[in-house]
Amino acid sequence: QGRLVESGGGLVQAGGSLRLTCVGSGSIFSYNTMGWYRQGPENARELWAYITHDGRANYEDSVKGRFRISRDNSKNTLYLQMNSLKPEDSGVYFCNTYKVRSDYWGQGTKVTVSP
Repeated sequence: QGRLVESGGGLVQAGGSLRLTCVGSGSIFSYNTMGWYRQGPENARELWAYITHDGRANYEDSVKGRFRISRDNSKNTLYLQMNSLKPEDSGVYFCNTYKVRSDYWGQGTKVTVSP
């Protein structure tokens, strides 16, 4: 299909957890490093976490220790486990390759964290 499909967002209280999923084609996943991006107040999509094709993960300081990224290449699926959520984590979450491709952006999934 080309575009990635995100799901799993919702409304949660501060301190709660959510798990996001992202499903794509084999051609996208193949050997690509994949990342999770948040679209925040300025509409910029900021990278929060990324993971290589063989499972090596990296995180931005703002989410390190709270978020965990993982992938299942056999299912062409990317995950983001979000714990200890804060209101400032709210936004629309997207997945894409680490080297972003404009045609891979999906609809995103909305995360709302209440105080």
